[in-house]
Formats: sequence, structure tokens, C-alpha cells
Amino acid sequence: MKFNKTSIKFLENYLNTSSPTGFEHNGQKAWTEYIKPYVDKIEVDNYGTAYGIINPEAEFKVVIEAHADEISWYVNYITDEGFIYVIRNGGSDQVIAPSKVVDIHGEKGVVKGVFGWPAIHTRANQNEPTPKLDNIFIDCGATSKQEVEDLGIFVGCMITYPDTFFELNDRYFVCRALDNRIGGFMIAEVARLLQENKKKLPFGLYITNSVQEEVGLYGAEMIADTIKPNIAIVTDVTHDTTTPMIEKKKEGDQKCGNGPVVFFAPSVHHTIRELIIDTAKKKKIPFQRAAASRATGTDTDAFAHSNGGVPSALISLPLRYMHTTVEMVSKEDVGNVIQLIYETLLKIKPDMNLKYY
Repeated sequence: MKFNKTSIKFLENYLNTSSPTGFEHNGQKAWTEYIKPYVDKIEVDNYGTAYGIINPEAEFKVVIEAHADEISWYVNYITDEGFIYVIRNGGSDQVIAPSKVVDIHGEKGVVKGVFGWPAIHTRANQNEPTPKLDNIFIDCGATSKQEVEDLGIFVGCMITYPDTFFELNDRYFVCRALDNRIGGFMIAEVARLLQENKKKLPFGLYITNSVQEEVGLYGAEMIADTIKPNIAIVTDVTHDTTTPMIEKKKEGDQKCGNGPVVFFAPSVHHTIRELIIDTAKKKKIPFQRAAASRATGTDTDAFAHSNGGVPSALISLPLRYMHTTVEMVSKEDVGNVIQLIYETLLKIKPDMNLKYY
């Protein structure tokens, strides 16, 4: 699948827009503006989960879902000398922090800062320090706590990385927050394809971009209770396990460029999963398989366990360097995930048998 210029422009803008957990509104505004021409109705819930609806009057409801939030940091403590200590908002990795530039979202606007780290010369005759929450700190150029606060920075302010989107070797998309705004992009493209190809669905389709996945699947839990879908197909990212220092015996064997990853897990409904696999085979869409022992760790679990049990499935996108600022995905895989969700939707019927056995 080839992406048009408008799609790529949206993807770049969407990824470059900060959307940390609990503060997803700017990203959601960009997303809803893009999908507006492709849906009949747009809704936003009390905590910011946004969804576009095709055929909103239909009784049978199908959700395709991604999550909108990215990991970040909170200002937690400001020293008398003006240094800022942080706590996580989601699974932020302290190891990558030293020497990174950050955006501090203060009350007077965005303030630049850096995660400082002692020079290699000063660490010569001591045990090499490891970045940890209690020793990483941000320097915003202030010399006192008062100066920090005069900049509009207080405890509770959000901190994000400003790293922006680019393409690598004409093969990969690279950016922070591909986990999982690339999912929001993919479900938006499904909506675009349905509209441009003039496909009429025999059910209501809810293109859903949930908040607060990174801190516990909370947005999906809330919106599942609101929509009460009959079927949910979730897309998220999973690990490319072919890069150095990853144990395949533990993490499985998935690779960027080898296609979407279809998950096997207790929360994944057999009928929906087999429909996806059958669609991939018939449409010659490459795919991989992966297993999760207890939970997928994605919004699939929230939908599956809601409303007495919603038949749900997970199509994941292989990704390198998760929860860093250089997350990478294969452009070809992105196109194949979009195509697989699109083709699967065309096979869903309101009268299909969803019984477990």
C-alpha cells in the first residue's frame, strides 16, 4: 500500500504533536480533524478518548481501536538550586534520559530543558553511575527554585521529548510516540479507504483513539462501557525481536518488514482471530504470529473483559526500540496492517456466529 502526500503530512503533524498521558487533547484535535471527512459523526468522552462513527444508527457495533497517549515525565521536585527531579508518566525509560533535550509544558508555555549528566572525566575513579529516577535531573538554565517557578514551571508540569518524525532509508518511519500514534494513523487510514472506495458496511463502525493506555488501559475501559461494541479489533505495537540484546525465547520472534503480528492470548477471541488470519491468507497479506501468556498488555484486554465479554482481537505492528525517542516501524508493515483491518471489516456480518464453541 502506498501512502498519499496528505496522509504522510498528517502522520508527521500527528506524531510531532505532544500527546502525553492525561494531556492528549492536542493530538486528539489533530486526529479528529483528519478523520472528519471520512465518518458520519465524531464524539469525545469526558477524559478525551475520541471516536469517529460510520453508520451511528446501526445496532451492531464494531470497534477498531488504537491508543493516543505517549509516555512522558512529571515535574516532581525542584531543588533550591533550580534543578528539576521527575517521576514517570507511563513507562518512560530513565536510561535514555541523560543528555536529552526536553519540552517542559509550563503554565506560561513550553520551556526548553536538558537532562544533565556528569562528564565522563569526572566519573573516572568511581563505580560507573547508572541513570535512575533518583539521579536523573533536568536543567532549564535557572539558578534557583524561584527562577524555575518564574518560568511557569511547577510540580505537576508535564515533560515530553521534542524528537520529530523522519523516514530512514526509505524503509522505516522513525519518531518518538510511534507507540501508539502510528495505530491512530492506521485506523484513520482504514476510515479513509472505506470512504474513498465507497464501501457500505452493514454495521456501525467506531474508529476509536483511546487515552491513558500507558498507565493502565483506562481510556479503553471507559469507552468500552460507553460504546458497548459487539466486536473489537485493537491495533498496537509489539517488539521487533531481531535487534541486539533481546531474548527471542522470552519475547518471541517478530521482525519489522515481515508483516502484521496476530496475537494468541486468553483475551483474544478465536472466531475473530481466525477471521483475521483467513483474510490475510486469502488476500495474500503477510502476517506473523505471537503469543501472550496471561494478558496482551494492550487495550484488547480492556475491551475483551468489558460488558460481559466482547469478542476481541489484536493486530500488532512490529516496532524497534520501544519507549525510546527513535522508535522504528516498517512502512510496508504499516500499509499491511491498514489493509488487513480494512479487508477484515469487509468480511464481518452482524449475523455471524460469535459463540465461543
